[in-house]
Amino acid sequence: MTPLPCISGEIGGAVDISYYFDDTGNMEIGSASARLAALGHETRLAIFRLLVQAGPEGVNAGVICERLDLAAATLSFHLAHLQRVGLIRGRQDGRFIYYAADYSAMDTLLAYLTDNCCQGGQCLPKVAAVAAPAKRRRAASAR
Repeated sequence: MTPLPCISGEIGGAVDISYYFDDTGNMEIGSASARLAALGHETRLAIFRLLVQAGPEGVNAGVICERLDLAAATLSFHLAHLQRVGLIRGRQDGRFIYYAADYSAMDTLLAYLTDNCCQGGQCLPKVAAVAAPAKRRRAASAR
């Protein structure tokens, strides 16, 4: 991805074009913006959090309706929006559709948000604290 130019300078003065953004990998600003906007709605955020907690197998739409006390049409609308921006995936299993969070998309979005954070220093203690136990469990199980 080519760095984006930012134009700065005084009004009526010379225009100085400088590059302020580094390569952020696969995530484009439009994609990140769409995903963040989707999560900016209370119902969609609740759905996404439920799916993240459910794990890679996901849950069927009926369970989501029950747990979040949503009408089927309302849930369908919000699930479609989350799928359109790439945060969740649906899979058919018989008569049911199971929805699961797209962990890769979530990871990419988080990486985009924290890219070059604090000049490479460890400034996210809550993220590190949450991630540390899972990493320790994985390391212990690999032994």
